[in-house]
Amino acid sequence: MHKKKISITTKILFALVTGIVFGLVANIFFPQAANDVLSKWILNPVGNVFLRAIKMLVVPLVLFSLICGSASVGDVKKLGRVGGKIFIFYMCTTAFAVSIALLLANVLKPGVGVKLPAATSVKAAQAPFLMDIFVNMVPTNPIEAMVKGDMLQIIVFAIIFGTAMTLIGEKVKPLLNIMNQVNSVLLKMIGIIMNIAPYGVFALISGVVMNQGLKVLIPLLKYFLVCLLVMAIHVLFVYGGALRLIGKLNPIKFFKKFWPVMVMALSTSSSNATIPLNLETCEKKFGASKSVASFTIPLGATINMDGTGIMQGVAALFIAQIYGTNLSIQQQIMIILVATLASIGTAGVPSAGVVMLSMVLQQVGLPLEGVALVLSIDRLVDMARTTVNITGDAVGTLIVANSEGEVDLDIYYDRVKNSAA
Repeated sequence: MHKKKISITTKILFALVTGIVFGLVANIFFPQAANDVLSKWILNPVGNVFLRAIKMLVVPLVLFSLICGSASVGDVKKLGRVGGKIFIFYMCTTAFAVSIALLLANVLKPGVGVKLPAATSVKAAQAPFLMDIFVNMVPTNPIEAMVKGDMLQIIVFAIIFGTAMTLIGEKVKPLLNIMNQVNSVLLKMIGIIMNIAPYGVFALISGVVMNQGLKVLIPLLKYFLVCLLVMAIHVLFVYGGALRLIGKLNPIKFFKKFWPVMVMALSTSSSNATIPLNLETCEKKFGASKSVASFTIPLGATINMDGTGIMQGVAALFIAQIYGTNLSIQQQIMIILVATLASIGTAGVPSAGVVMLSMVLQQVGLPLEGVALVLSIDRLVDMARTTVNITGDAVGTLIVANSEGEVDLDIYYDRVKNSAA
């Protein structure tokens, strides 16, 4: 009898669950010295090798997929239209996310009754000036941008390069073929690396749970639960509603197919690390065209930070309530504006949202020491908010692609057998 092969997504989910259980057992029953040795010699190296292998491909994959995508559109006007649609979607959903966070934080009051910890010095981060964001998007040295991993600059260079290839036309067709072949090799490399994903996910998640434990969570449980509640509402109702009403697509189908990417985001806490899997899922499982997905997914990993915006909205009111400060409507509107604006330039790496939070607190006159209150469990919140961020990238991609008639509905609704099934 032929034995059925276990899919890589099932293995990743199993690794996530067993990693959480192992982390809790180690935190409760193992001595701290044993946990330190386990982290140093096994969990940290295995987790970091997996993360580094994924990140190794991010810059070249974004560069080549965006160049190929931009050049494949074949119409500069269409490229501008797609860019405009996705930018509006990302900014509107981020503002929406922060607004819901503030609304529920005002109602549920997560900071009431929480005792102040000892003061901790926190360095302020300045809110970016709007024009500086747009100026700094253009690289003076694209090679330097790739070395530093400056995703916004890489995206701008790739789009201009691909657009120039579109304008030249047939003369550069051989070059486009070479770039498509390089892109195919990079995607195959992703497939190879994904074979070690279960081990990496186990190491990453068990290390977090083992070192954090439940004792860190209990004093800030209400803040944590309010963040999770708002994120769940945003994913299910805002994203699900947008898919149904704007994208004319079944959200249940979406979530059934997208959960492996959400598991990856949950374990890595990095939007950039999920770019390869998110791209593959949108193209192969949902039938989104390569020209749209290769443009919107890398862009979203850089500027679409709905989960981060939710954390900032809840955290700002949480800190205000602890310090007994009432924020006016004007101050709360300022939080929405600053969080939405700052999301454009936030790196898609773990804990970048904490830097943004210091900007938000500074703008509304809250003490920066408040950042220390949420830092202790930020790794756990970071896992959830990254999951929200990358889900928004995929939803926006599908809505825009379907508006352009570039979603293969037979693949989306499994009316044909696809390679990713």
